[in-house]
Amino acid sequence: MKKKLIAMLVCLTMVMMPILSSCGGNDSDAGDGIKVGLICLHDENSTYDLNFINAFNETCEKLGVTGIVKTNVPEGQECYDTAGELVDEGCSIIFADSFGHEDFMIQAAKEYPEVQFCHATGTKAHTEGLDNYHNAFAAIYQGRYLAGVAAGMKLNEMIEAGTITADKAKIGYVGAFTYAEVVSGYTSFFLGARSVCESATMDVTFTGSWYDETAEKEGANKLIQGGCVLISQHADSMGAPTACEEAGVPDVSYNGSTVDACPNTFIVASKINWSPYYEYAITAAQNGEAIDADWTGTLETGSVELTDINEKAAAAGTAEKLEEVKAGLIDGSIHVFDAAKFTKDGAALTSYQADVDTDADYTPDTEVIVDGYFHESEFRSAPYFDLQIDGINLLDTAF
Repeated sequence: MKKKLIAMLVCLTMVMMPILSSCGGNDSDAGDGIKVGLICLHDENSTYDLNFINAFNETCEKLGVTGIVKTNVPEGQECYDTAGELVDEGCSIIFADSFGHEDFMIQAAKEYPEVQFCHATGTKAHTEGLDNYHNAFAAIYQGRYLAGVAAGMKLNEMIEAGTITADKAKIGYVGAFTYAEVVSGYTSFFLGARSVCESATMDVTFTGSWYDETAEKEGANKLIQGGCVLISQHADSMGAPTACEEAGVPDVSYNGSTVDACPNTFIVASKINWSPYYEYAITAAQNGEAIDADWTGTLETGSVELTDINEKAAAAGTAEKLEEVKAGLIDGSIHVFDAAKFTKDGAALTSYQADVDTDADYTPDTEVIVDGYFHESEFRSAPYFDLQIDGINLLDTAF
């Protein structure tokens, strides 16, 4: 009985610890003793963070290294402190998953030059010039465009069935902030939808938070009440999908399938698969090799993915259409931000200076329309598409 009680206490202690995972064995036999850390803004209840955590654990197990995950780390000095804790625990490479972690990851990189720091969604690695600080992202605009095509197919089905008329093909989109990352996401989604449903328009509302289930659900309901017949999102909770399931409105999610909770309305979701980057960066750290200052994953690298399509909610022929469009994105015959496919204030764009080299005033510094299309995530990994194009209506811009 005493042994059983001790075992139960040990298990309880492990569950309560802030370290969510340790994969790959003990220090003496895992990857020559290498330890890898991951700092997350939220925990597994956030679809965004769960996507990072799952890929991290899978990669650590594949490579035979010890992984340590720290969750619910705010975008403040706590991030620097957590990075220091991971260094003290023996991590030789540390990842962080949220935009606001960047300055504190840079601070840690300067403090611990012997440790590699890799930050997802950040913008400053190419200008900071630190050998041990790196940014990474993926061309998720490709995935969002594909998800938008699925949405456009659903709109067409609704029009053909007489459920709506073409002029009522309005999409609703729940966004977190007005950052370029979000703008790039909802614009690529919209362009995908409009590539198959020419009458599509879109309303966008913002919550001012990456994860706020109540605000996201309220935002989705507001959009539905405003006449939106399909909803998508760039926010991290189940708020918007749940609102759609309750209202019977088709939904395209982000970061993972919501089909279990929303079997009648979920169509498909786009997501970044972080495993290719984890494997690349960890292997480089193990071998003492340089890590790119900016790394951008694509459809070809397996970094941009769609979940399985929910045939119950998706329009007939969606899978075949997505394969066709995916092939065009890979071979370059389709460009998501083709300047001939959108206008701004009624005019086509042939030139645009984007803020690629981040500064306090967000000064435009780089020509990004070349060969007729906007070159997203090529001059740095994080998105910099911040154009407000025609056909998209912003309901609020306070965030």
